[in-house]
Amino acid sequence: MARAGRRPGPTETREQIIAAARRAFAEQGYDGATVRGIAAEAGVNAALLHHFFGTKQQLFVVAMNFPIDPAEQLPLLLSGPPEQIGERVARLFLALWGDPAGRAPFLAMLRSVASNEQAATMLRQFMVRTVLARLAEARGVPPLRVTAAAAQMIGLVMLRYVVQAPPLVDATDDEIVELIAPVLQNYLTPE
Repeated sequence: MARAGRRPGPTETREQIIAAARRAFAEQGYDGATVRGIAAEAGVNAALLHHFFGTKQQLFVVAMNFPIDPAEQLPLLLSGPPEQIGERVARLFLALWGDPAGRAPFLAMLRSVASNEQAATMLRQFMVRTVLARLAEARGVPPLRVTAAAAQMIGLVMLRYVVQAPPLVDATDDEIVELIAPVLQNYLTPE
């Protein structure tokens, strides 16, 4: 059992927890990894993990080097007029990917999930549980429609920022939003 309280001497505890979390998420997926298990592997009390990171979801975001917590963006997407959610989703994706510093972790993640089944499982479990299922429930649409909207956006960012297809690379965000927002709106509007 891990000791309670702060360790004596210089602290590298935060980094040890992150390393333990990365191993646990990689080996067990998002759903299989537990806060207690990660804390035990790091040699700390679970309360210390909560002190540093809050929730398992927040620890995952830090451990995977996400530039933002996708679940924290959900209230922003849901606020505002329902008939403009397609535009808000498109603008959020373009803003996140348009920033070169924010784009790097996303690119690394995409490359990882494309070539590693464990990474794909981990990201899939996290995204389904913390974003896609919640968005589907909040909008009153089937999960398939929300997943299709996510696929639409991932395809867009792949072509614009990874493949760098000239029509998309050269287009302004407003031009892309004008094209893609109605499609997203259709996916995210209850029938």
